Amino acid sequence: MRSIRPLLAVTGLAAALALTATACGPTEDKVGGNPADKPAAPAASTPADGQGNDDVALPKDLADKLKEHGVDPDKWKNGEWKNWDKGKWLREAKDFVNPVIAGLWKPERMQTAKDPAKTMTAGDLSSGQGVSDPEPRPVQAVREQTPYTKHGAPVGKLFFDSPKGHMVCSGTVIKDVNNPGKSNLVWTAGHCVHAGGAGGWYRNIVFVPAYNNHAKSPAALRSAPPQEEAPYGAYWADWASTSGEWIRDGGPTGGTGAPYDYAVLHVKPENGGKSLEETVGASIAVNFNAPDTRRISAMGAWGYPAGPPYDGFIMHKCVDRPNRLSISPTTPTMHRIGCTMTGGSSGGGWFAKQPDGQLALVSNTSIGPVTHGWLAGPRLGKGAEQIYTMMSKKYGSK
Repeated sequence: MRSIRPLLAVTGLAAALALTATACGPTEDKVGGNPADKPAAPAASTPADGQGNDDVALPKDLADKLKEHGVDPDKWKNGEWKNWDKGKWLREAKDFVNPVIAGLWKPERMQTAKDPAKTMTAGDLSSGQGVSDPEPRPVQAVREQTPYTKHGAPVGKLFFDSPKGHMVCSGTVIKDVNNPGKSNLVWTAGHCVHAGGAGGWYRNIVFVPAYNNHAKSPAALRSAPPQEEAPYGAYWADWASTSGEWIRDGGPTGGTGAPYDYAVLHVKPENGGKSLEETVGASIAVNFNAPDTRRISAMGAWGYPAGPPYDGFIMHKCVDRPNRLSISPTTPTMHRIGCTMTGGSSGGGWFAKQPDGQLALVSNTSIGPVTHGWLAGPRLGKGAEQIYTMMSKKYGSK
């Protein structure tokens, strides 16, 4: 059994792993002074499933891409996106399409979205046990302080549609080295944007930073003003990239694609405006050269757990000393921490303190056991860095 003393030392670092907004972000727990705190401009009138809105035109490049695959663009925005037939489900890296359907993600639609849990049994891990460290003890997830615009500004919820319905994950606003101070990049998990080997790209992918800013209950949130649910508005992914390993090998419980289960989104505001980073006032750097897992004293995982006993409306965090998890002798080991967060926290960033005292994203939530006692995330190396660099150079300035 692991001794208690090191665990206490790790939990004492929770204060150091704090996701506070920078000086340019919202600093007051009120609506008014900062433009980002004001309600977003009303979206075009659209029924809950996005049908019937003939005022929303698709950009020509997206329309052309849909036509290439035999999809009528007008039919897409009026409901054809619900067609998950294998022949219509785009899956290749180059085939991502996510045209804005203004007003689709109404508050009630967001509030009914479910979690895409990636839970594993002991049998799923047997092939990699030889290089796995002992299973960590569960660490109870704690609620982040409110308002999130002050205490967890870079963290948000990701909403998307899958064949199973409206779904949720978590994500993080990350820095863009080629567009300093004006990043539109979001880090999440591969399985939050692509189904892996058995499917294709999910649809209607939207990121909402600092979702449910004051951690209200579902009942209270239903009557809350829009700026409390989405204080910075909604950001549609206009491009996404995940690993080839996830697209090829990702499975319902992660599969051998789990060590490569990461993704980068480039987003744009549904109603126009400044860049994501300028609006949120905070972002997190990504470290693709983090030390060996065993040399990191603490990692913190943030997200919106949605599987029982959580409901997906409250931001939580766990801090623990990480160890290694192997799911296959032919794939890299993953980071693992004790944590009771459930599905919905998938894609949420894992952060570690760097030598300069700043936080950096070093992983994201990918998989966990059915007992919900720990979480595992990929180690970010050259493959992840290549995806990030491509997204930054090709799409970052758009």
